[in-house]
Amino acid sequence: MASQASEARKWWGLIGIALGVSMIVVDTTIVNVITPSVIDDLGINSSQAQWIQESYAIVFAALLLLFGRVSDLIGARRLFALGVAVFGVTSLIAAVAPNGGLLILARFLQGAGGAMLLPTSLSLLNQTFTGKARGQAFAVWGSTIGAATAVGPVIGGWLSEHASWRWAFGINLPIVAVILALTLVFIAPSPRAAGKVDLPGSVLSILGLGALAFGLVEGRTYGWITTKSPFDLFGYTWDGGLSPVFVALAAAVLLLALFVWRQVRLSTNGDPLMNTRLFTIPSFRNGNIATVIIGLGEFGIIAVLPLWLQFTLDYSALQAGVALLPLAVGSFFASGLSFGLAEKLSALGLVRLGLGLEAVALAGLGVVASTTSAPWWAIALPLFFYGIGVGFATAQVTNVVLAEVPDADAGQGSGIQSTFRQLGSALGIAVLTTVFFSTLSGQVKDTLSGGGLPADQIDKFAAAVTDSAGAVIAPLSADPATAAVAQAARDAMADGIALGSYLAAGLLALGVLATLLIPAARPTSPTAADPRETQPVP
Repeated sequence: MASQASEARKWWGLIGIALGVSMIVVDTTIVNVITPSVIDDLGINSSQAQWIQESYAIVFAALLLLFGRVSDLIGARRLFALGVAVFGVTSLIAAVAPNGGLLILARFLQGAGGAMLLPTSLSLLNQTFTGKARGQAFAVWGSTIGAATAVGPVIGGWLSEHASWRWAFGINLPIVAVILALTLVFIAPSPRAAGKVDLPGSVLSILGLGALAFGLVEGRTYGWITTKSPFDLFGYTWDGGLSPVFVALAAAVLLLALFVWRQVRLSTNGDPLMNTRLFTIPSFRNGNIATVIIGLGEFGIIAVLPLWLQFTLDYSALQAGVALLPLAVGSFFASGLSFGLAEKLSALGLVRLGLGLEAVALAGLGVVASTTSAPWWAIALPLFFYGIGVGFATAQVTNVVLAEVPDADAGQGSGIQSTFRQLGSALGIAVLTTVFFSTLSGQVKDTLSGGGLPADQIDKFAAAVTDSAGAVIAPLSADPATAAVAQAARDAMADGIALGSYLAAGLLALGVLATLLIPAARPTSPTAADPRETQPVP
């Protein structure tokens, strides 16, 4: 009876962890949908709107390594609870923000809260579950990420149409209360490792990862080499010459090289922020390589798919969000399937099955997008199977990567894995959006060039379509004089989605090949690398 009660407590704790992860993922996607309402209400400019969207992701990526190490030192449960509290407070600030400046600050701080939650959620799963139950717990965790990615636009679309954008942040407050209660009541105290935080390494990692994330996220906007549009932040404007993105990426290479050099030295005799000896574990090293490749193909297409749905197929923001729900349904369906398949397939086998499903589904989506119109079921079907693939692959690749990481390094291992995942996704989004918008601009120009329009006017129309991400298609279509331009833009957007889908499918197929480098799991040894003294903390 006591054993059953203990098992029940673990699964209630998992609900709290899953809710925490879903909250940080939803806040990544929901803002994209509510931004027009924020602009209208607060009267902010386009630069401020972009920072409201992107600051969260940049800070989130920059702090993952640091908080992974901190969770080892103070205990994963304690840092998870602190991250939930920070997320709640910053959500309240965002919900009541009277101007764009305070909202941007709140989003920066939300990113810090999110960075506390993601690696600690992985540490908590690793410390709480073992054997078959661990695979099942990671299945729930991974399915939550897939589902939350799709649910965010639905919630944002409904709020922007029927309530206020402020509730996109305010809705987090009751969720935070539930997560804190579940965490403190049902999750056991975490072990704590001896040691300290490497402060110089922390500075190098934060600046390096932040610069890298900024470059990957903002490359298309500001230009990869030379400045394409002015960069504004807190009153400072960068206009002309080398792009701030190029400078940020160059700085990231230098800072991260110094960071790695320092961590290699400290890993042999000191307290590293990132224990590089973990990379001597084949499943950890090769699994992280596979994670980056998988991230390239897994979620980039979701960044541009709503644009096609709204501006080519004339869906509303809410309808576009609802159209993504089959992804969430498939992801939850995969979670249930994983419980049964765990008896027949290893975690690595589930990763390969998931990636294969994702690749086939995205290839199918490319076929659907290449048509001039698509019924809802033709979109829903590939997204459903894509969601199943995400539910298998996203969850179990993390399980594979962390399977042999020593308990004393669980936080560092989780922080490293989360960083590889986040940067892989950021790079994938950068690649897919660049391909999509390049195709959109090029196709519009090619189509219009045979219609007798002057070259400067063709360039003007192509720039308008690209810069608005397709939003000008509807007004262009309403004017008979520019209806042909609108149709050219619709066709180009469909081609961009098709090409992006095929490219993502190819990257996921490459991810399957990368998993062949990961060895089969062997029993975890808590002393496998760098054993450390541990003690429970409340």
